[in-house]
Amino acid sequence: MEPRAGEPAAENVRWLLEQWTTALVSAIESMTEVRPDIQWAEPAAEGENAKLLCWEQGFSEIPGPALWITAPETTWADLGGRTLRAAGIEAPEPADARNTYLEILSQSLGSVAQSLGARLGKEVVCERGTERPQPGPAAHRASVTLGYPEGPLGMEIAFHPGLLAALDRGIEDRLAPAPGETGAALASAAPGAVPPSPKNIDLLLDVELPVSVSFGRAQLPIKDVLKLTTGSIVELNRSVNEPVEILVNGWVVARGEVVVVEGNYGVRIQHIMSRQDRLRSLK
Repeated sequence: MEPRAGEPAAENVRWLLEQWTTALVSAIESMTEVRPDIQWAEPAAEGENAKLLCWEQGFSEIPGPALWITAPETTWADLGGRTLRAAGIEAPEPADARNTYLEILSQSLGSVAQSLGARLGKEVVCERGTERPQPGPAAHRASVTLGYPEGPLGMEIAFHPGLLAALDRGIEDRLAPAPGETGAALASAAPGAVPPSPKNIDLLLDVELPVSVSFGRAQLPIKDVLKLTTGSIVELNRSVNEPVEILVNGWVVARGEVVVVEGNYGVRIQHIMSRQDRLRSLK
């Protein structure tokens, strides 16, 4: 969907579409080992389909429902079936295909929640979603097409006005000058820039952020995940001699080695990222 000149919240709509479609194809690829092409455009005229599956999703920090994703049976059955066949289930039941499709949506929307959190500067998580007969009142809608050699699969996403308003407010709050701050300082606070003065950072010093340690990552097809049992070993992409990563709010801020402190695991910091990188992690 190409934003029109002067269209309200067009930049936020494009950003949301990019975040969700990227997460969607990544989730599909991780489950089926095939990455479809994806495009979005203005929604086409609605046709009759008695088996549309409309999923309503909300996010913490966003009042009310945030978005709706609608797919005809041809799409959700195909995506769910592809995933189950990749896991070795040759003749999946329609109910299983439907639930698997919803799991794909769940993964993609979880990534959107993380992106919203980074953009708003606070933790955002998916709330409990639900099915609806049809989308609610939407400010913007877009049709999404997944390209496969066998033929395209269509979906539609609709954004609630509250979601776009929350994004507008979040950006305004982050760019608003502190009392006495000059216009030059405001200009330096544009997205991607690090303020030269720490005055505004003082307002954040008591904010709690999630801290986690990454020992490594692995990517497995569903057929291998289904084979995991007690005693199975998952090989990570990091050797035992490599430092682990310390993440704050999902951003890497330091690296270190694992230690044991009074019977508990800990990490001795060996390398800290630059001050600018650590400030960016607060966004």
